[in-house]
Amino acid sequence: MKRVWMMIPLILLTGCLEKDITKLDVKMVNAKGDSVGKVKLQEVSSGIKLTFDLKGLPSGEHAVHIHDKGECKKPDFKSSGKDLNPDEKEHGLLHPKGSHAGDLRNIIVEDDGTVKAEIMAANLTLKEGKKTLIKKDGTTLVIHEEKDDGMTQPEGDAGDRIACGEISKEK
Repeated sequence: MKRVWMMIPLILLTGCLEKDITKLDVKMVNAKGDSVGKVKLQEVSSGIKLTFDLKGLPSGEHAVHIHDKGECKKPDFKSSGKDLNPDEKEHGLLHPKGSHAGDLRNIIVEDDGTVKAEIMAANLTLKEGKKTLIKKDGTTLVIHEEKDDGMTQPEGDAGDRIACGEISKEK
């Protein structure tokens, strides 16, 4: 009987830990469905740190957005929805009225198609709440063919979606 009572706190603690996710890996695919690597998401005090380790992308500067649907249907990734925008703001990190929560800074892909970078998604979380990435309909991480100009509505004149990854605690 003592063993049963000793296990109850452990069971309760384990249940609580499952709700508070602090790290996730997002597997990224291109329009053909081929893997281009992964992005690690980690909860930090100021939001979510995204660590990119990707290959097979076109060189140059590319927009990165978090989208409000959790699906990456090839080849155009339109199923990923629009930029995540729980506060109903305008698009663009340079917009004077504030930006979508899903607006992130651009990444630079090297000439060999690789990118290793860290960027922040400020004021977002992996925990429950209005600004969580773990939603009923899911969310996605999307890379566009062009850079985000920081102002143009609705996606910064960033062009087509060329890579996508579903953000989910189950994956």
